[in-house]
Amino acid sequence: MIGRVRDLVPDVERIAVLRANALGDFIFALPALEALRAGYPDAELVLIGAPWHAGLLAERPGPVDRVLVVPPAEGIRTAGPDEPAPSGTAMADFLAAARAERFDLALQMHGGGGNSNPIVSGLGARVTAGLRAEGAPELDRWLRYVFYQPEVFRYLEVAGLVGASPATVSPRLHVTPADLTEVRSLLGEPGRPRVALHPGASDPRRRWPAERFAEVADRLVADGYDVFVTGTPQERELAGQVVDAARVPVRTLAGELSLGGLLGFYSGCAVVIANDTGPVHVAAAVGTPTVGIFWVGNLINCATPLRARHRPIGSWTINCPECGVDCSRGIYPARPGAGDCPHRVSFVTDVPVVEVLEAVADLTDTH
Repeated sequence: MIGRVRDLVPDVERIAVLRANALGDFIFALPALEALRAGYPDAELVLIGAPWHAGLLAERPGPVDRVLVVPPAEGIRTAGPDEPAPSGTAMADFLAAARAERFDLALQMHGGGGNSNPIVSGLGARVTAGLRAEGAPELDRWLRYVFYQPEVFRYLEVAGLVGASPATVSPRLHVTPADLTEVRSLLGEPGRPRVALHPGASDPRRRWPAERFAEVADRLVADGYDVFVTGTPQERELAGQVVDAARVPVRTLAGELSLGGLLGFYSGCAVVIANDTGPVHVAAAVGTPTVGIFWVGNLINCATPLRARHRPIGSWTINCPECGVDCSRGIYPARPGAGDCPHRVSFVTDVPVVEVLEAVADLTDTH
């Protein structure tokens, strides 16, 4: 049992779950979605998400039956680069249409609730449940949002508010034949074991230096691996820095794979080495061993607690390398030494290359 599991709600035919943020955020919520599916096997489970959720989950086995795309709104999601700007009535229109679906349960798994709880309440469900930070509107059933908590368990506790007990604590994503076909058409069949490096992260503070990734590539190619660098189209330049710094042939795939193709590619890798960002969690969810590089705070919230196939490596830097401010104190106003830090430099440079290589060797040892 995780948290205080309440009784199942009777006569549930349709469940809405708001989780419209980034890739890793969705992965963290998968065990909670599986719990809801197990607890309410006959109910339709609808994810209130973003366009990319709809694309990823279409025709993919999993707990979600359908995606309703919520309009961009502050604290909910930003508009995609090819997405038209929403009208001034977009959210009101969305909620009116959603109320017509007559949801029985609506769950908020989207942060502290300041922006998201009004949307969940606006769905018109019989019972609402979710997270609540100080000052956020209440739902029918709620848990206090506490910043430092492993994300997977955070959302399992939310599912428990409506009686859904955990079916698993390990996020899983299915790889489809289409995913694998995309990879084969781009790369052909592997000649040597493949390793993926992912040097990107939306927050520069979570990025291990590109030259360190290049050092890892040099060693792994010498050890008999084909090394590839993955990334979004916006991360092509960063991926190129790794390729340029390496002294061995390394191929960049930044911007060349769809999200489904990335799942297929990672599923065929011997190991994925990445910063704390969506792809490291995707790799774990498709069953691939991972070596993740985490700042200590994110190590608490985001790193998997499992070690048979995963090695999260933590950086213990808490003082900004530029200004010296102790950045671990920002959410603790009663403690001395807190301060605002505007800098966005890497906080994970103290992770040495040798620790990453040792973790790879440990995970790929077949004895």
